[in-house]
Amino acid sequence: MEAQKFDIVIIGAGPAGCACAYMLSGKGLKVVLIEKDCFPRDKICGDALSADVVNQFFRMDAALAEKFIQTSPKQASNGVRFFAPNTQFVDVDFTNPKHKEAAGFVMKRLEFDHFFAEQIKQLSDISFFENETVKDVRLEDGHVLIATQNHHFTTKMVVGADGANSIVNRKLANHQIDKKHHSVGLRQYYQNVEGMTENGHIELHFYKEILPGYFWIFPLPEGKANVGLGMLSSTVSKNKINLKKEFETLLTKHPNIKDRFKNATPLENIKGFGLPLGSKKKKLSGNHFILLGDAASLIDPFTGEGIGNAIRSGRIAATHLESAFQKNLFNAQFNKSYDTKIYKATWQELRVSASLQKLLRFPWLFNFVIKKAKKNQSLQLLLTSMLNDVSIKKELLKPTFYFKLLFS
Repeated sequence: MEAQKFDIVIIGAGPAGCACAYMLSGKGLKVVLIEKDCFPRDKICGDALSADVVNQFFRMDAALAEKFIQTSPKQASNGVRFFAPNTQFVDVDFTNPKHKEAAGFVMKRLEFDHFFAEQIKQLSDISFFENETVKDVRLEDGHVLIATQNHHFTTKMVVGADGANSIVNRKLANHQIDKKHHSVGLRQYYQNVEGMTENGHIELHFYKEILPGYFWIFPLPEGKANVGLGMLSSTVSKNKINLKKEFETLLTKHPNIKDRFKNATPLENIKGFGLPLGSKKKKLSGNHFILLGDAASLIDPFTGEGIGNAIRSGRIAATHLESAFQKNLFNAQFNKSYDTKIYKATWQELRVSASLQKLLRFPWLFNFVIKKAKKNQSLQLLLTSMLNDVSIKKELLKPTFYFKLLFS
């Protein structure tokens, strides 16, 4: 079978791959995007789209951002309700200057990824192959050979945007799962969960039995909700935790949750997924390849959110790839500059989030902060800013912060 030649082959048409393809359009390069499934297709996820996701769309193209904002169905979300281990909670509101009506959204990945993929299909200079599972990726004589079940491709640069189980990672980077920097999650869609907030706040429940993980309830349109549980893989392994059993116990026995699910109806079986966390720097590139999004382990260790960084990595990758072809440089030494750009944009926040994750090992500390936040508007403002400003988020790591709280 004769190989089809492309300047760039992007494997994976999730947010990272689509962002990269979108930003490469019009650059005079021959680009193909390969996706193993056919859209619309599900992606197991919490479905929360932070303000950063909206802002990344605006950084790509204001017209694209406005088109996304007008797309439905999705649930506007203007804040988060934090539940402490002692079951007390505090509401933290947030805003987004880029979009006045909603700071963020909750939207099924089935619909979100389909929206993004449809934008790529409208680009005449980007080829798009669906239902094409990549079987092999290998370097050979200054280019990369990619084989799917139906086609062969050859390229100067392959982009691994193919998620947590990336074949580009396995074949060319060989990252191994490190349970200290990896989480496992469960998701189940529900209808008619009671007690949802009127203004679409997402809920994060930090209970002692699941720390340093959390249980979530994210509101969706039409009275539906994305319900899930995420926990650090090393904790699951060390304590031999049955995550599915823990999830079901929370739903049926936890005093803060059980009554809310008495009349709720599950809309699917419980589904599991893995999250490679960005709490440890990794090699993101090499000869003729770069990694994006989840394949590059860019998921926030504290919140588990990865879509914003996926789109960010797609933008940065497109700029890097354009430069690579201008200079005709595709080797590991040149591609290392991509790693530098990614971590310059993300590492400070990823590092701080990893430190916050470690603080979750102290339930009494979380109880203390939530108790104070319920009565202290200044602390509520700080928590609000923390979600969008890494410099303020760092304040929560300082002992002086808690000393001031103690005597306020």
